[in-house]
Amino acid sequence: MKIAALVFASCLVFCASLSAADLNVYAAASLTDVMKEVATAFGKQSGDHLQFNFGASNLLERQIEEGAPADVFLSADEAKMDLLEKKNLLLPGTRRDLLSNLLVIIVAREATTAPTSAADLAKADYQKVALADPQSVPAGIYAREYLQKLGLWESVKDKVVPTENVRGALAAVEAGNANAGIVYKTDALTSKKVKVAVEIPATEGPKISYPVAVMKSSNQPEHAKKFAEYLSAPAARALFEKFGFTMSK
Repeated sequence: MKIAALVFASCLVFCASLSAADLNVYAAASLTDVMKEVATAFGKQSGDHLQFNFGASNLLERQIEEGAPADVFLSADEAKMDLLEKKNLLLPGTRRDLLSNLLVIIVAREATTAPTSAADLAKADYQKVALADPQSVPAGIYAREYLQKLGLWESVKDKVVPTENVRGALAAVEAGNANAGIVYKTDALTSKKVKVAVEIPATEGPKISYPVAVMKSSNQPEHAKKFAEYLSAPAARALFEKFGFTMSK
């Protein structure tokens, strides 16, 4: 009986390994820290292994469009997901809004002065303002739209230090290469080298939305769908909230 039990247990492990999947998840750079914890929790539950490609959503969208082997895409804005949907690259019925975020203005932790409002960024004290590329990267586009709404963009645009993604803007402020920066609240919370000077309320800032979808080209669509669904489960929700995100309703 003991031998039979051992054989049965071994079969369960072997069968589970056969059914496990390797999934390629393309995710916005601002999700780097939280998704690593989500992957650990999901892997323990499912046995699946997640391989991440983190970066600016516009670059990830372009890679997917050019045939990169993505199973799941988490974008930091709707526009990049829209591009893929228009090209019929999403698995029907899998797209949904997942998360939201806030913009904050940051300065170095040791800075002796800090802006009290976005208007201060137009002052001479702030010669370099780090933003993710405001022409193409969601975090930078959100920041530009916010400054345009306030009538400040023309006064700030020549000071902008554009970076490849939002983590680059954070790094520029950390390193002292910019006097201030506009990043997501969740990115600021990951750093001990910066402090939040101004938090832009959701009612005043742009609507920030992180959609998720499974790619039609996925080789493991059922596993990919289970992962996408897991992102709204209580365990994943708790992790997102721990890192400062809010769940879309």
